[in-house]
Amino acid sequence: MKHDELDKQIMNLLLENSKLSYRQIAKKLKVSAATIMNRTKLLEKGGIIKNYTISIDYEKVGFDIEAIIEMRISKGKLIEVEKKIATNPNVFAVYDITGDFDAIILARFENRRRLDTFLKKIQTYDFVERVFTKVILNTLKEQQLKFQNI
Repeated sequence: MKHDELDKQIMNLLLENSKLSYRQIAKKLKVSAATIMNRTKLLEKGGIIKNYTISIDYEKVGFDIEAIIEMRISKGKLIEVEKKIATNPNVFAVYDITGDFDAIILARFENRRRLDTFLKKIQTYDFVERVFTKVILNTLKEQQLKFQNI
């Protein structure tokens, strides 16, 4: 489904602030609130807009360690292992990747000890051959990708 400039503008505004009302969006884009409501409902129905959420500064709420964990998984058990790891509440992203490793896990922890415990646990999982961990020292940019003008 092709999306026009108005759809992209609606999505960009919602990425900035998902609490905006249809009326507020309509005023900013100089269209009717009914148009915004109809377009937004179509974007939701099409699975383009999945959630309305907030952005949290995890460091300020006590999650001081963020890690990138690369994993090599054997014997065609990639999805099975990824699903198991994805259930951990510290894990916020799981990706299949190309290259020397099979998956990347992104996770946040309160401290080094919690990270260490998590790493030791996943290394005991069947079919996990190798784990390579990187701790993120500083985040310079992290945001949703916005749509550019056509």
